[in-house]
Amino acid sequence: MSDSLSWSIPANEYRRERWRNQFGWTREIVRMSRQTGGVDRPAEGEDWDWRLSIAEIERDAPFSAFPGIDRELVLLSGNGLRLRFNDGEAHELLPPHDKLRFPGEREVLGELLDGPTHDFNLMWRRDRVRAELWHRPLVGPMVIFAEPHHSWAVHLLAGQARFADDSGLPPLHAGDTAILAAGSERLRHVLEGGGEVLLVRVAAVE
Repeated sequence: MSDSLSWSIPANEYRRERWRNQFGWTREIVRMSRQTGGVDRPAEGEDWDWRLSIAEIERDAPFSAFPGIDRELVLLSGNGLRLRFNDGEAHELLPPHDKLRFPGEREVLGELLDGPTHDFNLMWRRDRVRAELWHRPLVGPMVIFAEPHHSWAVHLLAGQARFADDSGLPPLHAGDTAILAAGSERLRHVLEGGGEVLLVRVAAVE
């Protein structure tokens, strides 16, 4: 019996919660931990290895500190966000989907350029896993191979998509996310449709 696990999370099921520092809100998509045998499963509490969420930034505010964690932020909607770090560096995330990777220990202030933004937030514990993120158009079929003990997340930015395979996963609508967690066997999924996706791949640190 396969120990792989694939499921989808509709956008209306994301859990809304306060930032750690109480200065903003986030909608958590999922938090995952690596189980014995190298299989990723949903986690509870703070003992997670990687996490996906959508930050709702409505005013200029400092970001929460996350020691030992790396993160990548992607502008989903809004007119832009300036990340001003305490060492003097500043970086602007501009439409449509600029992104930036940075250590969670860095003190940073988020400054809105022109109104509120929503931002996709990938976080991972750098001593346990490594993560990569891509923004890709979806035009026709896309084949996703999850190697053993690797996990993928597919976040549909725009459009509609469906899994054209025997996974039984429901169609994805804009804002939905699918998690593809491979166990000891390789997973193969075929995604087809039209729109744009964020793809995240997570694997154990070697």
